[in-house]
Amino acid sequence: MEAIVEDTLNLVRAAADALAEKKGAEVVLLEVGDLLSITEVFVIVTGTSRPHVQTLTEEVEKRLKELGRRPLREEGRREGEWVLIDYGDFIVHIFQPEQREFYGLERLWGDAPRIEWEPAVSEA
Repeated sequence: MEAIVEDTLNLVRAAADALAEKKGAEVVLLEVGDLLSITEVFVIVTGTSRPHVQTLTEEVEKRLKELGRRPLREEGRREGEWVLIDYGDFIVHIFQPEQREFYGLERLWGDAPRIEWEPAVSEA
């Protein structure tokens, strides 16, 4: 098993934090590098509606831009059902609930280890 570069892990966790702060549900980080040659990590999250998915997309891109990373490509923002943001070493998937269930990335990549991550505790 090849270790994920610490810089990638930090960026993945920053993306997950941004998603959690905007109330993204069921954030999952899958280490797919040993199973898939095109990337190291999938970040998967559920948004509740088209506007929520679009807001989650904007927040991830804003947060990672502040850290010096821009996506290589992005797909699906206008439709807001499944947005894919490709950063090369990791890919962020933002789904509405029906699409997440239908495509089942966690099932499809069930052999991929999960990366430990806990959302930052925010004070209400």
